[in-house]
Amino acid sequence: MPSARLIVDRDFAISDIDRRIFGSFVEHMGRCVYTGIFEPGHPSADAKGFRQDVADLTKELGVTIVRYPGGNFLSGYNWEDGVGPVADRPRRLDLAWFSTETNAFGANEFIDWTRKVGVEPMFGVNLGTRGLDEARRFIEYCNHPGGTELSDLRRSHGYEKPHDIKFWCLGNEMDGPWQIGAKTAQEYGRLAHETAKVMRWVDPSIELAACGSSNREMSTYARWEYEVLDHCFDHVDFISLHTYFMNPHDSTEEFLGNIELLDFFIKEVAAIADAIAATRRSPKRIMLSLDEWNVWYKARSHSDLRKPGWPEHPPLIEEVYNAEDALLVGGALITLLNNADRVKTACMAQLVNIIGPIMTEPGGPAWRQTIFHPFALTTRYAQGRVLRTLVSSPTYAGKASPEMPYLHACVTEDEASGQIVIFALNRHLREDMDLEVVLRGFGEDRRILNAQQVTHPNMKAVNTKDDPNNVAPQPIKHVSIDGRTLKAKLAPGSWNVIVTGAA
Repeated sequence: MPSARLIVDRDFAISDIDRRIFGSFVEHMGRCVYTGIFEPGHPSADAKGFRQDVADLTKELGVTIVRYPGGNFLSGYNWEDGVGPVADRPRRLDLAWFSTETNAFGANEFIDWTRKVGVEPMFGVNLGTRGLDEARRFIEYCNHPGGTELSDLRRSHGYEKPHDIKFWCLGNEMDGPWQIGAKTAQEYGRLAHETAKVMRWVDPSIELAACGSSNREMSTYARWEYEVLDHCFDHVDFISLHTYFMNPHDSTEEFLGNIELLDFFIKEVAAIADAIAATRRSPKRIMLSLDEWNVWYKARSHSDLRKPGWPEHPPLIEEVYNAEDALLVGGALITLLNNADRVKTACMAQLVNIIGPIMTEPGGPAWRQTIFHPFALTTRYAQGRVLRTLVSSPTYAGKASPEMPYLHACVTEDEASGQIVIFALNRHLREDMDLEVVLRGFGEDRRILNAQQVTHPNMKAVNTKDDPNNVAPQPIKHVSIDGRTLKAKLAPGSWNVIVTGAA
């Protein structure tokens, strides 16, 4: 039986947690909007057509901020098509996903939905087919109080008060040849600079994210980040990262090595941003927005990405997640927390149906996929700040790294409630792990408040409409605390959360 030790000291913290790292993503793609969050006529739909069952699951998931309207869809989208009377809105061909976009749902409907579920909106501007002027007009429509053509247009649409959207993305994956209006780093960097400048003139209170590389494997990776930030460093707050975790070897051990790759990615991009700061002798630090991330490797065939005949909201990349996917999502969340000093926003892509933690049936039920559970537990218990940890664990070798600890963990402290929470992934698939956690500086009298694990004897086990709780949280059987030492036995291939409080 492998054993691991975790030492944490109250005096050593990484950073406060920015709650926006628990974000999600809603794109006009497949069934994410239509028959996902929005389905007029559904038995649970409210007067505005929003599915109440999906709204309830979104709240349970604990999402804090949601990116909209894309994604690849953004680079061909005219925001004006989605505002005003629905009967007057045009139908368009969506060249990103080869679908017909009805525009029955647009910016104002999305704002209504975010208010219903209690999340912050994150909007993007089209820097593919459009650019600077579109961005200027869009933010004026959304955020200016009134007295101008565009702000008064919003008011005429029934929204007297401004939407007050604070976080904006400057395009999407502009380095990708698949992107409508793809650009070189120089072309995009200059455009991002000028667009950011003008958007800030309209509303100085906003935060802006420039596009980083579409993924770490792009041939222009790193050089793209450097050149883009060299142009727009002074006008943006964030650089984006996108990553989708693959399992090309059909090996759970290798698959869980994506945790190391994500950590490399985060630290590399932060270093590039700091190099640009150094050339300017600037104390400013560009933060990171991991605004697309998830597991995605099964639903990648041509038919998963495109349906013939320009259909309306066809089913696309509807990944069915299994137990090992839940472990990786939980491990990725631990990595985000351990990099909380630089990662300040993150969006799991997407929320519903499209590689989502929530699945729906048109006219029927909604249910939780396996990856729902580690995300929901993390958003519920990761409060306050992340503490530095010293991990002692046996390792294994993989393609991602020659030394991957079987224990992947982080610790958070919420000073308001006094709770200390341990998040721990046991990557050993065959044996229990004896875990010892030494808590220094927190007092001697503590107790276990909650201890849950996400695990399953079959790594390929999934949740379905007929068996929605096949993979679900369950109690950790062996966990105790004595003074400042916590001990637990972690099941093979398990993601765990242990909550402690003052006795």
